[in-house]
This record gives sequence, C-alpha cells and structure tokens, in this order.
Amino acid sequence: MILVTGGAGFIGSNFVLQWIAHESGPVVNLDKLTYAGNPDNLADLKGDTRHLLVRGDINDRALVGKLLREHRPRAIVHFAAESHVDRSIHGPTDFVHTNILGTFSLLEEARSFWSELKEPDRSGFRFLHVSTDEVYGSLAPHDPAFTETTPYAPNSPYAASKAASDHLVRSYHHTYGLPTVTTNCSNNYGPYQFPEKLIPLMVLNGLRRKPLPVYGDGQNVRDWLYVEDHCVAVRLVLGKGRAGETYNIGGRCEMTNLEVARAICVLLDEARPRDAPHEKLIGFVKDRPGHDRRYAMDTRKIEAEFGWKPKESFATGLRKTVEWYLDNAKWVERVTSGEYQRWIEANYSNREMGNRK
Repeated sequence: MILVTGGAGFIGSNFVLQWIAHESGPVVNLDKLTYAGNPDNLADLKGDTRHLLVRGDINDRALVGKLLREHRPRAIVHFAAESHVDRSIHGPTDFVHTNILGTFSLLEEARSFWSELKEPDRSGFRFLHVSTDEVYGSLAPHDPAFTETTPYAPNSPYAASKAASDHLVRSYHHTYGLPTVTTNCSNNYGPYQFPEKLIPLMVLNGLRRKPLPVYGDGQNVRDWLYVEDHCVAVRLVLGKGRAGETYNIGGRCEMTNLEVARAICVLLDEARPRDAPHEKLIGFVKDRPGHDRRYAMDTRKIEAEFGWKPKESFATGLRKTVEWYLDNAKWVERVTSGEYQRWIEANYSNREMGNRK
C-alpha cells in the first residue's frame, strides 16, 4: 500500500495508472479535485479494488492522519501542488497554502505515523517529495545544467513555494530522521495534461484554428520530459533511493518554446492537412514577468545509480501526446469548459498578439 497525494492531476494520475499496471501494491489516492485534479484521468481504474480515490485536502491533518493509520502505507508519494507559474503570478496565495503549508501538514502527519512504526516497517518507510527544476532559477545560454547541488534561486511565486517545500522536506530528514527523498523534474508533457500548459494549449488551439500564443521572443529554453518516463524514474527512486537524497530527473532535451510550437504545427499539419500550415497561427504575446530564460537538468546521478534514462525522445513523445489529444475529444471537451475558459480569458485577454517572426 502506498499513499499518493495529487494522484488525479496530470503527473499524479499518470503515476497511479502506471503503478497499478506494473506494481502489485494498492494505492490510496488523496486529491482535492480542484480544476486540474480530474477523476476522468483515472477512468481506466473504475472498479479496480487496488485503487481508492479520496477527495480531500493535504492541509486536512485529521483526514491525512486517519488515512495513514487506517491503511498503513509503506510510502507517501507527494505530487499534490499548485504548479502553474502564470497562476502563481496572478494569485500566489493558493501556492503558499498548498505547496508550503500543505507539505508542512503532510510532513507532520507522516512524522507522527512513522514514529509509531516498528522495524522493519520504520526503516523501510519513505516520504517521496516530487519537485521541480524551477527551484534552481535561470541559466545563461552556456551555463552547465542544474545538478542536485545547484544553489536554489527561485524567481516566481510558484518556484519559491516549491523551494520552501523542498527545504521543509530536507529539514524533516535531518532534524527528525524522517526517511525522505526528493526528486526535481524538468518540464513534463503527455496525456492528461491540463491545457493551460504550453504543449496542450498549442495542440488544442491549433485544432480549433485559434492563435498559438508564444511569450516574448519564443527563445526561452526548457528541458522536456515525457510524463511516463518521469513516472518510471519516480518508481525507481521510491524503490531504491537513499533516504535524505535528491535526484534530478530530466529528458536531456533542451528546446526553445518556439521550436516546440513549430514541432506541434508539423504534427498538426499531418493530422489535419486541410488546415495546414498551422505555423501561420503562431504569434508573440507580451512576456510574463520574471520569465526564466533557460532550464537544463544534469541527470547523471539517477542514471548512474539506477540505470534510468528516458525511453522517449522529444519527437516520439510529442507524437504520442498529439495523437492522445486527437483521440480523446470527450476528455478535452470536459476539461476545457467553465474554469478553464475563465482562466484563459484572465491570462491572455490583456496580451496583444503580435505578428509571427
């Protein structure tokens, strides 16, 4: 038995689906089911007794404590987080509440539960905290990639809230002995990603012949990681990671945002040739405040210790992603109404679309 937080979100649901497909242990899945936590992501598990979805907040310590003592998991895998930089700029309060206070609440309940365990359960317990490369700040074009010892320099409210949660997790290991492990991942993409993020936004806008908004000059660089590769890495760290350690997980695939948009357009041209060329939909909008220029991940540690490497290249992963959105129109329709439409209006209504470069 493991307890997963945020297991109805993008990465969390992919992890739960992969876990049930490849591992024998059941999952208790705690998710607040906000706009990005979608039970539809887990529809394939309907009727599967190995999966229990519980609607609740990680800040609800009474609920967390009850779940821990009732189900007695051997590990907590902590995905639950507010994760969109633009949303953190518009409203940072939720990010402080969930990412910092929520992680603190979860750590406190985990520490209380763990302190009651007897050996060998006590030494075998793990609290795996899933974090981001954004805590490290921004790189210049020729700077070396982030390592696990790169000093933290977060530049957005989102990144700062995740950095704070990382520090809390570290402190609970060094102060209390709680067996924690932290992973810091690069930009994920793949099935079930809420379409406020770059790749699904571009795919869905392109299918609807809507503008493809690229921030600034489009030259911001990100390291791209297919979500299923990330989930494999998390499973390896959970099983083999050393308590107190941090592991960077990345795709070794640096791309500018403009390159990503153009790659999506090529695939959309193949899928919808009557609407080609989709690239003419690309336009540039006012950049967001404090936009980090470049991220890159040094993944030698996890590769050396566990033999992990991403299976998907950006080309193969992106093709799978675009095909998934094409094949799942009902899922898209359900998530792109209501809250999503209000968010798009709030974020892009005041950003004038410029000509394509």
